Amino acid sequence: MTYETLSCDLSEQILTITLNRPDKLNAFTVTMANELISAFNAASENDDVRVVIVTGAGRAFCAGMDLAVSGNVFGLDETQHPTMKDMNERLDDPVIVKGVRDTGGRVSLAIFNCKKPIIGAINGAAVGVGVTMQLAMDIRLASENAKFGFVFGKIGIVPEACSTWFLPRIVGVAKALEWIHTAEIFSAAEAHKHGLVKEVLPADQLLTRARELARMIATERSPTSTAMARQMIYRNSAFSHPEEAHKVESLAMFYASIHDGKEGVAAFTEKRKPNFNSKPSQMPDFYPWW
Repeated sequence: MTYETLSCDLSEQILTITLNRPDKLNAFTVTMANELISAFNAASENDDVRVVIVTGAGRAFCAGMDLAVSGNVFGLDETQHPTMKDMNERLDDPVIVKGVRDTGGRVSLAIFNCKKPIIGAINGAAVGVGVTMQLAMDIRLASENAKFGFVFGKIGIVPEACSTWFLPRIVGVAKALEWIHTAEIFSAAEAHKHGLVKEVLPADQLLTRARELARMIATERSPTSTAMARQMIYRNSAFSHPEEAHKVESLAMFYASIHDGKEGVAAFTEKRKPNFNSKPSQMPDFYPWW
């Protein structure tokens, strides 16, 4: 599929999605949001895709929302007067989707719901939605040139893209509040110190390292067990009692053990790499369990 704000490349079962507005520092728009949602949804159901990498063209990852557009820069319909009842009962109503719902949050939910592991290769400036959209990605690598900032307070708005759910889980409540209250830009080293990113790399090694990780997952891990584990970690950790996780894990373990699990055990005993051939488009009947 051809996109206006993205470029996509599929090679070795790795889909690389590049935010592609380099002249605007890959600033986020409603069009970019809709295209990212489309790309993640398509990748989730495409068995030729095992892993997704997300990066930016040029010197930035994403400089936040494009504040130069006309009208409400966040794409919201100011004639509406939404309530929490609307959000609970009409969330998927096109009027609410287009005029009320946070575009960054819609992207984060598409990432969250994706069956494929997602690696963020943060090549440069990542502020506002440029940092919050990363939080739903599984592994984040940063170039030493990367900068981060939860700058919402500087322009009188609030954190979005489901970041108030993801960020405290990643860095803890205290650090999340500090970064949001101060709204200051911080370095890749600071991001790494507090667990926001896994590694900081020289700029010319960033994508090489991202592809190295992606290739290992794509070729040596079960696609369906990866898809299930991804959702189990996010969803089960929100349960109020571990027994609820036990129920899900029991079903997941049962079905994994009679499919790719057999090949995995055989490969281990025969001292060879496994040849997993399951398809995330054909998940066990209990999936999704939520």
